[in-house]
Amino acid sequence: MHPLTTPDGRYLIVRGRLWRASNPHLDAATRAALVRSLMDARREVKAAGRAGDRGRLAAARRAVHAAKTALGERGPVWWTDGDKDFNRHLVKNTPYAAWHARLGDPEG
Repeated sequence: MHPLTTPDGRYLIVRGRLWRASNPHLDAATRAALVRSLMDARREVKAAGRAGDRGRLAAARRAVHAAKTALGERGPVWWTDGDKDFNRHLVKNTPYAAWHARLGDPEG
């Protein structure tokens, strides 16, 4: 099951919280390469954590952050209309609240 997406495509909704979606303007090859980098970095975070290697873990976390930033999920917003970023906000505390409430409980 895929997470619910706001009508403008800017956010995914997980457990009532907005998470910035990837930039839809990335071409397919770039997006695929960045997702591969992100998944590799996440695997490295897990391996470094199991190994107890703090330096390796820090580097892996930096790689995750870099991939997520390149995908548009972190850092500067990818939209250009000047709207505020509501990443990590509860939906009920954002302009999406009324729309989300009309859906009932789509996650339940």
